[in-house]
Amino acid sequence: MKLDEVQGILEKNLNEDLDNGKKRNIVFWYDEDGEFEKDIDNLNLKNGKIVKLDKNNSFYIKYLLEIEDPSSNYLIYSPMAKPHLRDNWLLDILEYSFEFSTDKAELIRRDFVEDESLTKVFKNYLKFFNNKERYKKFASYSTEDWTEDSIHIRILSTLCKLPIADFEEVVKAVLMEELKEDNKYMKAIRNFGDEKAFWNLVEKRYGYNIEQKSLKILATMLLVTHNSYYLKEKIPAKWKKYLSSKEYDCIVFVSNFMNHTVHSEKYNEIADSIEKELQIEKYIDNWELDKYLDSTTFRIYDEKIIEKILQNISYGLKEYERYRKIINKRRTSHWFPIYKYEYEAIYYAMGLFEKEREILNNIKGKSSLEIVRNYTDNLYKIDSLYRKFYSSYDEIIDKDRFVILAEKVENFYNNYFLNELSIKWSQLVEDELLEDFTIKDIHHQKDFYKEFVLPFVRKEDRIFVIISDALRYEAGVELTELLNKDLRGSAEVEPMLGVVPSYTKLGMASLLPRKSIEIDGNGNILVDGINTQGTENREKILKNYSNKAMAIQYNDIVDMNRKEYEDTFVGKKLVYIYHNTIDALGDKAQTERDVFRGVKAALEDISNLVRRLVNNVSATNILVTADHGFIYRRFPLEEWEKIGKKAPNPIDRGRRFILEENMDDVKGTLPISTKYIFGEKSKFKAIVPKGIIRYKIKGAGANYVHGGAALQEIMVPVIKFKNIRKDEYKATKVEVKLTNISRKITNMETYLEFFQVDVVDDKKLPLKLKLYFADENGDKISNENIIIADSKSNRPEERIFKEKFTLKNINYDKTKEYYLIIEDINNEEIYEKIPFSINLIRK
Repeated sequence: MKLDEVQGILEKNLNEDLDNGKKRNIVFWYDEDGEFEKDIDNLNLKNGKIVKLDKNNSFYIKYLLEIEDPSSNYLIYSPMAKPHLRDNWLLDILEYSFEFSTDKAELIRRDFVEDESLTKVFKNYLKFFNNKERYKKFASYSTEDWTEDSIHIRILSTLCKLPIADFEEVVKAVLMEELKEDNKYMKAIRNFGDEKAFWNLVEKRYGYNIEQKSLKILATMLLVTHNSYYLKEKIPAKWKKYLSSKEYDCIVFVSNFMNHTVHSEKYNEIADSIEKELQIEKYIDNWELDKYLDSTTFRIYDEKIIEKILQNISYGLKEYERYRKIINKRRTSHWFPIYKYEYEAIYYAMGLFEKEREILNNIKGKSSLEIVRNYTDNLYKIDSLYRKFYSSYDEIIDKDRFVILAEKVENFYNNYFLNELSIKWSQLVEDELLEDFTIKDIHHQKDFYKEFVLPFVRKEDRIFVIISDALRYEAGVELTELLNKDLRGSAEVEPMLGVVPSYTKLGMASLLPRKSIEIDGNGNILVDGINTQGTENREKILKNYSNKAMAIQYNDIVDMNRKEYEDTFVGKKLVYIYHNTIDALGDKAQTERDVFRGVKAALEDISNLVRRLVNNVSATNILVTADHGFIYRRFPLEEWEKIGKKAPNPIDRGRRFILEENMDDVKGTLPISTKYIFGEKSKFKAIVPKGIIRYKIKGAGANYVHGGAALQEIMVPVIKFKNIRKDEYKATKVEVKLTNISRKITNMETYLEFFQVDVVDDKKLPLKLKLYFADENGDKISNENIIIADSKSNRPEERIFKEKFTLKNINYDKTKEYYLIIEDINNEEIYEKIPFSINLIRK
């Protein structure tokens, strides 16, 4: 420090305002190294006298200051070290005076804290403070409690470029950086910090007392300690050396690391490396599955759980309820998102297999009405489960281990369910419906306009009709649930019997208003003499029944803004919107495999379309339906599943139908009269194969079909959505409450019980919560727990969640409040903040 800088600081101290009865300012300067002894006489203080203190004049200076000149400002300079308290004659004067030092560490310390004993800590970091950016970053951290450790942590946090000074974040940062070839944070700690201080803190906080100081060993210790805490199996002897005495702090650290929204992927890399190093798979093969169900430290546990469930199912062990509980338990684990599709594929496959008894009971129907009711009440769920299985299965990267499960699913769905149902249904069609393909008490597609649309037109109420190509009944049920959850209003679904042949031209035509419908020699369907192909023609037909009608394609409005919506639909009372995602994929050989993705996309499209109609043009009444359904199977067909038939003069045909006027009855087919739709004069018959057999047609594309009379092809939904602006028609999340009465924690391990108040239904949505304890500053002091409140059970005992919380092993102030933080994971908002007191003895 230069002399002019020293003079400036001294002048400032001597000119300080007088308070607390002081009559003057006195500054003591102990220049231990005598750095300024020769320069002291060159100081020219404007508002203070200079006196030199040596070994022999302490008493004189005391006399001078207190007797001779009790009013002047003084600088007392000594080229010696500050004497010990008991040897300092001027101690009483020093107590109410300023003390100046040119020691850099002392000056830095003064910028932050008054405690002189901490100067020695700052002295260790002079190199660190030589950099202005580091100095500024260090100063930016807020710390109320200044200790040696807190200074070390601020230094380490600065070197690791952290937004807050937190040792847990320091450890996390250096462990993540160790994944790279060059750990820049540890390098910075060695160059500008104190590596020994780092390891001392690691030992204090996490119990690392291994002689070798290694980040890899530290990570191993943390994860092995966390793993052993949740493992219901004795850990191998080789792992015991890694167990920490600071068990709870290790558990909280790992929990926060693995669940961190940004850092969890780095945790996975570290865990995978340690898992391999410890050879966990070698041990786990000898453990019972139940022994590691609670452990989430390593991914191998989820790998083995999936492997064992698949193995047991392949062996014919039908412990489905047990497997379901296991999967539900793993849903809250760290690794579940990575194995989400594997777990879901198993879950939906089990759902299929559990329907065996239900199929046997419901396929036994004495009439077509009874079978239809059974299908639309229950059996459609099998189609839905099959779709959801493949939707998950298709997302799995490593499908090899799922081959046997997929074969069982395919065998069950095609050979057991589809075949059995279609054979029974075909027999009833042959017995009851060949001459009149209608069923009393079941809506029919040919009457759609009259039954569902006309009542709105007559009252001049605006009605939107969304027709989604190939939206079969089971998907319509799911769409109804989606609309009820996502929108304020009411959606309900009814089954409707489609036309045969179940193909687009006839299905679309049957949904239009009409006085007449016919088919010409080229297979064109005419309504009131107008060809029903194309949006323009369909609009012409609609306008014959309402001059405020229009027809439009979904793709023409999907990207419209609010103003464009208003301009498009202004003054319109009857609107048909045509949507085509499912059939567009399924009807092409190259994309039929993606048909279930198409269903998912269709549900999202229609849900968003309904929302935009409600929000942009205040739509109140919306109907959603389809022209036909479909049959889909994943595995290739065998030759015996196809039949050949030469049709002399077909006017239209497909893999599932032939439409011809004069055709002899053929064994294995159903000759269904079209009089039910074209009238008594119609001589055409729809010749459809019995069961789910396809006609032989050259080329690929036989897995996705429609046109026949199978229930999956001819049962379509009619969804009636009404926009109702009342709160009771708005879906809300279920409520979850803490049931424990006490708000006091006395143990490092604490169990809390939570209750899902509501049952999940159309208007009560699931709730996913993250729970942990935090101090008054918001810093986490416990592990995290996840609750997925999505139970549909009416039994209260099945809506109870018991969660285990482990606290950090730190000092807790029983006079302060700590908080149970409950966060809504989906919107990242605080769901509830519950105060607790913590009064425990540290372990």
